[in-house]
Amino acid sequence: QILYAYQTEDANGLSNLVQDLATRVQADPADPALRYHLAHAQYRRALLAGRAAGGVAQSALSDCIDELKPAVSQDVKSVEALVLQSACYAELAEHRKLAAVLLRTRCRERLAAALKVAPRNPRAVYISSLIGLREAKPGTAERQQAFAQLELAAQLFEATSATSVDVPGWGHAEAYLALGR
Repeated sequence: QILYAYQTEDANGLSNLVQDLATRVQADPADPALRYHLAHAQYRRALLAGRAAGGVAQSALSDCIDELKPAVSQDVKSVEALVLQSACYAELAEHRKLAAVLLRTRCRERLAAALKVAPRNPRAVYISSLIGLREAKPGTAERQQAFAQLELAAQLFEATSATSVDVPGWGHAEAYLALGR
């Protein structure tokens, strides 16, 4: 539902999903899967809001980061939570220019921890490649390395098994879209 609402650009649908998931998290705050899905919905809501609705995006990204803090603090090897939190930090850095250095540092720390535990996690490789592409200048070796990493992410997505509660299903289509761009 989260991906469908995002891909169809249904901001109201995403807002409703966030509210529903937030209610469910309040009822069962110890469920890390619910928190992860709420954070993912907030991340998608922020991406959909974009720069035009900066306040909405910043709030959603901050909420995404906060929702994942318990999962990361309870299990420092929670790769999926680290990757999603890293993505939220990276996007928030684009909105908060004064805090961008700190936010990017946190992004890189979370991503490095995730890649250390699971170097072939397709979402970790994908987010790492996006950051590399965003920061590298065209024509540089860093840019070529980031593009190669993006190609690897697409290959890793192809090789992964079906989505389960423990293995989220986002990133696959985005990796191909980024390759096309």
